[in-house]
Amino acid sequence: MSETSTTEDPGRPGSDPSERFAPTEGDTTASAAQPTGAEGVNAGVGLTALLVAAARAIETRRPDSLAQDVYAEHFVRAAPACADWPVSIQQVPDGDGNPLWGRFARYFGLRTGVLDDFLQRSAGTGVRQVVLLGAGLDTRAFRLDLPSDCVVFEIDRAGVLAFKQQVLTDLSAAPRAKRVQVPVDLRDDWATALTSAGFDPAAPSCWLAEGLLFYLPGPAETYLIDTVDRLTTGGSALAFEAKLEKDLLAYRDSPIYAATRDQIGIDLLDLFDRGPRPDSAGDLTAKGWSTSMHTPFEFSRLRGRGPLPEPNDALEGNRWVFAHKNRP
Repeated sequence: MSETSTTEDPGRPGSDPSERFAPTEGDTTASAAQPTGAEGVNAGVGLTALLVAAARAIETRRPDSLAQDVYAEHFVRAAPACADWPVSIQQVPDGDGNPLWGRFARYFGLRTGVLDDFLQRSAGTGVRQVVLLGAGLDTRAFRLDLPSDCVVFEIDRAGVLAFKQQVLTDLSAAPRAKRVQVPVDLRDDWATALTSAGFDPAAPSCWLAEGLLFYLPGPAETYLIDTVDRLTTGGSALAFEAKLEKDLLAYRDSPIYAATRDQIGIDLLDLFDRGPRPDSAGDLTAKGWSTSMHTPFEFSRLRGRGPLPEPNDALEGNRWVFAHKNRP
């Protein structure tokens, strides 16, 4: 699907709704306490990081790619749990007709590209601190053209960060900006770990919570949003993903959830928290942020590629929220 030249793309400079709100090279591990029993990437929520990596690998090889991540394939190949997963759409027998490696993977590619643009525009306004909440196998510190004096803080469980670091070390990968790993569980005191790692709450910052919040109980999401507000000053930005469905189990037999369960053994509905979700966008507005909420399908239509609505659609309730903290 293509769009006419008169259609504004909310994911392009000058027209992105998220934009309205708006070297010391190195790789450092903060001395934060590692959570007891830190889980790696071979089970549970950690395995979903590999699912997203596989999707990014597939997207990277597409001729009409929405995002590029040359490291993603290496994460997939380094983990025994996904040794037989595809890293290109040509390796999928039914290609784009596959609900997991076709449509769902394209969704992750679209999300990656949109958030890449959001982060880079924030850096373009002078923001020099980036915080990746639940960083997973995110490689933005390596693949985006960020200012050399930008610091990227990656918060996740120690096992996930250790796996990522080993793969990147084996590749002799060098970050384009300073990278600080903060190995702490988001259910623990991650704010103290972050500030101890050098984060400055008095300076503007850009935060990403990509595919994170719906794994957290509602009170934990509220605490996270409140903490981001407490640690930010005017001119800061935040992007996160939310799910609005009141009954996630209504989608148990949708093609996407069925495919993730049957093809790779991840039952996403068992991982999502099914309790009531807070209105985090509304909470931010009440705290003095400007917020904008969009469906992923808006970006698909405006970029001319990506998932579009289908019957019994597991993506129907997904929303991408872009927020900017107003200056006093």
